[in-house]
Amino acid sequence: MTFTTTPLRPGLLFDLAGSVHPSVAQGWCDSPLTLEEGTHFGFVQIGPARLDCQAGSFSLGAGLYFAVPGAARVQGGMGLAITRLGYQGLFSLGGPIEERGRLQYIDGCTDSLLLAPVLRGDPCLNLLHLPPGTRQSRHTHPSDRVGLVVRGAGTCLTDAGAAELRPGLAFLIPTDLPHCFHTEDSELLIVAYHPDSDFGPTHQDHPMINRTLRVS
Repeated sequence: MTFTTTPLRPGLLFDLAGSVHPSVAQGWCDSPLTLEEGTHFGFVQIGPARLDCQAGSFSLGAGLYFAVPGAARVQGGMGLAITRLGYQGLFSLGGPIEERGRLQYIDGCTDSLLLAPVLRGDPCLNLLHLPPGTRQSRHTHPSDRVGLVVRGAGTCLTDAGAAELRPGLAFLIPTDLPHCFHTEDSELLIVAYHPDSDFGPTHQDHPMINRTLRVS
């Protein structure tokens, strides 16, 4: 597989249901998008959008994001929803995203963990910021990445060539594909979905148990 881009549009964007970490990426634009089983990680590119689910009904502005397990419907505005099939996550709303990340990443970039893994190994949603003049090191990821360009401009370089990145463009980076991002005069802000992780709490390592001190 190669690096693939598509403008945000209603319906199916990337079908990864047959992968090791089965996921499906869909877009919405004004008309309703119905989401069914699994847990849905969403980002609002243009608001307002309305999210209806078991937890209630919510009006979401641009830059807000959500995780919703089970049946849901989102309509209005424009955005991206990635479903991790067969996974039961936790309901969460967050945002708006910040101008840059809170954590240091490679080559002067920064990132933030927007929706964290409930348990180590679970999926997550991240923010990635590349300042102007970035020349990322060539690298790979051990699982697929689905992203959305929120703001700015840049290019993704692979062995197949250079792909232009602009706001409203969704993209797929296949597992183990060597790639890097470059920017020129503009920054680049991306929301990225990871279908798995090697980070997060375990039953033996989490804040509640770590700070519980038994006494006799």
